Amino acid sequence: MSWPAYLDTHASGELARRAEAAVAALASCKVCPRDCEVDRLHGDTAVCKVGRKARVSTWFAHFGEEDCLRGWNGSGTIFFSWCNLKCVFCQNWETSNEGHGEEVDAAQLAELMLDLQRQGCHNINFVTPEHVVPQVLEALPIAIDRGLRLPIVYNTSAYDSLESLRLMDGIVDIYMPDFKYWTEAASLRYLRAKDYPARARAAIEEMHRQVGDLEVGADRLARRGLLVRHLVMPGALDETAAILEWLATAIGARTYVNVMDQYHVDGLAARKPDKFPELQRGVTAAELTQAWELARAAGLERLDTRAPHPLLRQRFRFLPVV
Repeated sequence: MSWPAYLDTHASGELARRAEAAVAALASCKVCPRDCEVDRLHGDTAVCKVGRKARVSTWFAHFGEEDCLRGWNGSGTIFFSWCNLKCVFCQNWETSNEGHGEEVDAAQLAELMLDLQRQGCHNINFVTPEHVVPQVLEALPIAIDRGLRLPIVYNTSAYDSLESLRLMDGIVDIYMPDFKYWTEAASLRYLRAKDYPARARAAIEEMHRQVGDLEVGADRLARRGLLVRHLVMPGALDETAAILEWLATAIGARTYVNVMDQYHVDGLAARKPDKFPELQRGVTAAELTQAWELARAAGLERLDTRAPHPLLRQRFRFLPVV
């Protein structure tokens, strides 16, 4: 297999075939688990509020991602607007729930990828792509024909349909799902999707089937594989424990996991604090320490820690030496 993975898929003609089929299927959309079946091909919308064209909020070289993605020149992130989840604590509320951004056609989306490559980014990082898989597939052949050669990162909430993920087989190099909640009750309250846990488990299993455990090259950059994020939430360590235990047993002890501590009060929780009093504080140091202990107790062997690349430290002198 050539690297990035999509080079072989494109050369065989399979990428073009998948793109055509995926775009046609927008006429009765089942791109994500919502299964709205509206005619997005002709501009109708439902939960995700996106019709025929994808909407992009921002694109830039992102230096806040994991070290194996940001390297020294940044991860080439493309933030898609709107979302198929309705997380009440979303830290990108204006993008995910208000749709800030501009519509782009396939050629314009391809140009964004190429612009990030020209900037020297190490990868193309699609953020919240769950609802725009057909549009991504449509743009990729254009970008590849014009010289795109960066690996693809699929940065998702894990609320993905298996059909969409199978369309991305042989195209995505690095899957980066965020497993948010384990129970249906919490998922319904905080994500507005009762079926999220089952969907996320099935999605992560499929991602791992496609790309395996995360592989990192001698240059410290991720080349291929699965990287799972879990955002620790205040007062929800039971959810954390169940997720980490499942990852260790169902996916494997070598699963690369980022136990994240960046929760802050935002989104609907900040706008309507009386409705979500339990979310009106950050995660304590004790909770974060316990989350790490839970990960180790589950048997997970690869937990993300910050170790900035030496070239990144030269670029940003303020970075601490680890």
